[in-house]
Amino acid sequence: MKIFNWNNVRLVLMFGLVIFLFSFTSKRNSKRKLTKTEVVFVGDNSLFLKSEAVNKLLIENNQNSSTIRKDRLDLNKLERVLNTHEMIEKADVFVSIDGVLKVVVEQKTPIARVFDGEGSFYIDSEGNTMPLSANFTARVPLVSGEINKKNKQDLFKLFKIIYDDAFLKKNIIGIQIAPNGSLLMQNRNYNYQIDFGGLINMKRKFQNYKAFFQKVSLDGSLDKYKKIDLRFTEQVVCTK
Repeated sequence: MKIFNWNNVRLVLMFGLVIFLFSFTSKRNSKRKLTKTEVVFVGDNSLFLKSEAVNKLLIENNQNSSTIRKDRLDLNKLERVLNTHEMIEKADVFVSIDGVLKVVVEQKTPIARVFDGEGSFYIDSEGNTMPLSANFTARVPLVSGEINKKNKQDLFKLFKIIYDDAFLKKNIIGIQIAPNGSLLMQNRNYNYQIDFGGLINMKRKFQNYKAFFQKVSLDGSLDKYKKIDLRFTEQVVCTK
């Protein structure tokens, strides 16, 4: 009876060697210093935030980022810092095998620009405020008037409906909020105003407007109208 099975012994030795090599290379790799930082922006949005600004945030929160060892880098902390930025929706930070600190950034998506007594800002796709950018101006409806706790949620729904609809996104360029909550809208190519009324039956009103626009645009008479009244959900009232 054989005490040793040399095939099994060789298998154990090979397995042990693999573990040793993996442990050795992992430890050696973790002690490597970062070589550079690479910022990648994902999504279709134009750059409201430049890579230089992201790098500045990283440096401010890691003074020795160019010489720090990989195993001493707090990636979670860097992600938390970036995710608190007013123009960043989500950031992922990781280190590649060759020592490159990579940052994948998804920017916030503005869907409306608001003008109020204190200045101007964007409303993003999550309903939060977003500052203007010196690098790029979003082509979204310009909103004037008061946004408060009472109408904020309904107005966000309105902005989202416009943004998600290809026709409305292209057609509606301005929204004025009257003191009584009624809305007046401006379109891109014609001089008429859209009297939208209050923030009720919004989808139905927009359906009526799209149907009217499609029908009237066929005879080329859209430029003859001064006002399109959508307050009555069962009909569209037009004034020439």
